[in-house]
Amino acid sequence: MLLLVANSSQARSLTHPTLTFSQKCKTQVDIDQIHARLITTGLIKNPYLTTKLIMKFSSSPHTPIIEFARFLFFSDNFFCSKRNQVDPFLWNVIMKSFSHGKDPYKAFEVFCLMLENGVFVDEYSLSIVLKACSRMGFVKCGMQVHGLLRKLGFGSDVFLQNCLISMYVRCGCVDYGHQMFDRMLMRDCVSYNTMIDGYVKCGMLDVACCLFDFMPAEMRNLVSWNAMLTGYVKLDKGFDIAWELFDKMPKRDLVSWNLMLCCCVKSGNVEKATALFDVMPKKDVVSWAIMVDGYAKIGKIDVARRFFDDMPERDVISCNAIMAGYVKNGHCLEALKVFHDMLRESSLAPDSTSLLIALSAVAELGYIDKGIALHCYVEEHGFLVAGKLGVALIDMYAKCGSVDSAMDLFNDIQEKTVDHWNAMIGGLAIHGFGDLAFQLFMEMERLSLEIDDITFIAVLNACGHSGLVKEGMICFEIMRRVHHMEPKLQHYGCMVDILSRAGHVEEAIKFVGEMPVYPNDVVWRTLLSSCRNQEDIHIGDPMDKHLVGLNSHNSSSYVLLSNIYAQFGKWDYVRRVRTIMKERDLKKIVGSSRIELQGIIHEFSVGDKSHDQVEEIYSTLQMVCV
Repeated sequence: MLLLVANSSQARSLTHPTLTFSQKCKTQVDIDQIHARLITTGLIKNPYLTTKLIMKFSSSPHTPIIEFARFLFFSDNFFCSKRNQVDPFLWNVIMKSFSHGKDPYKAFEVFCLMLENGVFVDEYSLSIVLKACSRMGFVKCGMQVHGLLRKLGFGSDVFLQNCLISMYVRCGCVDYGHQMFDRMLMRDCVSYNTMIDGYVKCGMLDVACCLFDFMPAEMRNLVSWNAMLTGYVKLDKGFDIAWELFDKMPKRDLVSWNLMLCCCVKSGNVEKATALFDVMPKKDVVSWAIMVDGYAKIGKIDVARRFFDDMPERDVISCNAIMAGYVKNGHCLEALKVFHDMLRESSLAPDSTSLLIALSAVAELGYIDKGIALHCYVEEHGFLVAGKLGVALIDMYAKCGSVDSAMDLFNDIQEKTVDHWNAMIGGLAIHGFGDLAFQLFMEMERLSLEIDDITFIAVLNACGHSGLVKEGMICFEIMRRVHHMEPKLQHYGCMVDILSRAGHVEEAIKFVGEMPVYPNDVVWRTLLSSCRNQEDIHIGDPMDKHLVGLNSHNSSSYVLLSNIYAQFGKWDYVRRVRTIMKERDLKKIVGSSRIELQGIIHEFSVGDKSHDQVEEIYSTLQMVCV
């Protein structure tokens, strides 16, 4: 609790009261006690005391404390004083609390209030409001401040000119920033670094490089070098240039090392990354997280786990990296274990990314109970479901088989994005509710919502799974004629699937022949499956040449071909396909299925007899089949 101690003689005269502050003041309860003490002692009317409180509290990391500082400032006793109608000092303090906080747009409102009340705005006032404009992306407001800045005679101030450049660059108006840069009579390293960083972030690396070369050598510092290094790290094939630049750097800091480490990992050169990691003079949690993420992405999850276990300290980002690696490599149970370990750690609170990964793992496993528990956690801790978390929850419920729960959640979300609609339509598709998915799509059309290509993939899949040929054709034509979207290979593949599933093999083959893009192995497999179902080897025979000619590394394509030839007794062709599989070192993936019973997942594969109750299972199956 914060304690107010006033010297009795000074308190009576209300002159120069002394304050003793406790650092434990954090909550609204503490503030209420302080406020009550100020009122009962009459000290709330003392401008010297309230000034001290405002200055102390406005920089607090705790929201209730900051809000109390603002309350004191705008109270009638303080706000109406003549001093505050002239002196910008405390105005700047309050404006900074907004500009650097969660409500930067209110900093602009305070700035406007200053002007309305005739308060003199100084260089610091202008710099604070420009930062707020840059954070919000309000370039028009920033332009108004720019005009006022010149009118007040601050146009040649290098510090404010740099603030203007930063504002324009962060708002995406790099050209305006460069105009400002060109007009500067004097430039410092901040001027150059801001422009270089702006060009790097908008992908204009060539211009950034020219400006870096033009920059006086004595002005180049670590910020300049790191900005250029960041640009080359972003390039898909920028490893060699980044390494050359890294080698030329006169000095390196932890940011430089981590950037180069990230570049090695991004280019797939984890061996180089490991060598670099071993010689780093200093490592932080970011360095370790980069190594975890790098090995996880190339499938070496065991190595990634070793790095994770060796970390001297962990943060949420490193936990997310190993969780994402586990999910990507099919180890969803391990991902959930890491998530639950985070919950047990008092210093590690899962963020929205952690929850997205955990929900993805639950969806893959079909653990509906764990999914419900995650949903409760999301609601209890105030996470918004109007964004990506809502999409992940809808997807999780649908994949776990609870379509009703997915639909209830979908209906409860007030501000739906196209991703929410796509997730719901996709969830209905996998369960065969094609009619309902088509109705949702038409509702999107009725509401004139923004529709993307994923929407059409989802609804076309729904039509295919439900045999809705006519509806699928309508969606495909709406895509081309109404939304003027060029269909991608996936959309054409969906149409082939719709026709093939409905038994219209000839129409499907004709459709493939008229496609403006060359079909991939998925399209050919779809056609072959329909030929097998229709028992028409004459249609399927030419397709194997296309499929084998694609040099596909998907073993299911060859297994399908082999089964079709075996079905029609063409054993020579069967042997030929098997030979190609051996030459290409392709292994048949064993089919498996999972079922959850009393919270335990049981997995079965073809011919599997490893289950401890295998005899009872087979005995029950025989009884059912009789």
